[in-house]
Amino acid sequence: MIDARAVVSPEARLGADVEVGPFTVIGPGVEIGPRTIIGPHAVINGPTKLGADNHVFQFASIGDAPQDKKYRGEATRLVIGERNVFREFCTVNRGTTHDKGVTTIGDDNLLMACAHVAHDCLVGSRTVFANGATLGGHVEVGDWVILGGLSAVHQFCKVGAHAFIAGGAMVRQDVPPYVMVQGDPAAPYAVNSEGLKRRGYTEEQIRAIREAYRTVYRSDLKLAEARARLAPIAAERPEIRAFADFIQASTRSIVR
Repeated sequence: MIDARAVVSPEARLGADVEVGPFTVIGPGVEIGPRTIIGPHAVINGPTKLGADNHVFQFASIGDAPQDKKYRGEATRLVIGERNVFREFCTVNRGTTHDKGVTTIGDDNLLMACAHVAHDCLVGSRTVFANGATLGGHVEVGDWVILGGLSAVHQFCKVGAHAFIAGGAMVRQDVPPYVMVQGDPAAPYAVNSEGLKRRGYTEEQIRAIREAYRTVYRSDLKLAEARARLAPIAAERPEIRAFADFIQASTRSIVR
């Protein structure tokens, strides 16, 4: 299943039924799980671990050195889960010793052409990165997040689960769960209700989330006052607790 024209290091470990296309380079310290498909002209460097059933398309660069001037060749890592798709010209960098030392991507993610995940990022599962979507270093992205084409997230920002980043948006602060943002700088404009419906949220849950959104973004309350108003609701409703806890934990402040 390995094309004769591929270059695979003897120090790489490939699982059962892995396919490697022509002119692809797989370096030492790379571990690839079973049934993964690596297309032609891709480059995977290590230390990098890919789980099962991933698909790396042509010309993608996975697991190379971080684009960080402070990086001095340390053996940092990239860890990727299962069933992810990396389309043409995707770039995913390893971590740095100035953070966790590892970049992590979960399961069932789709990274379209020219998407970029920088060093030390933590990406959840079932996300979609449209063409040209970019994460700066140290960014955290929750499950089910969608990043529109040519959007970018500033380093150290966090994006909560089920958030939607519109095409071309420039995210400079944290985006709470469920929130849709657009523009430069990115500003909130709605709850991602359609996405929540598709993922099985009930009408009652979505109404509660919309009310929490209005409390934070439409009530003219200061953020501390809005958090206080959400507290008793969050104690009873897990979906609101996730929203309130994210806001409480934010270190860069949230988009507003």
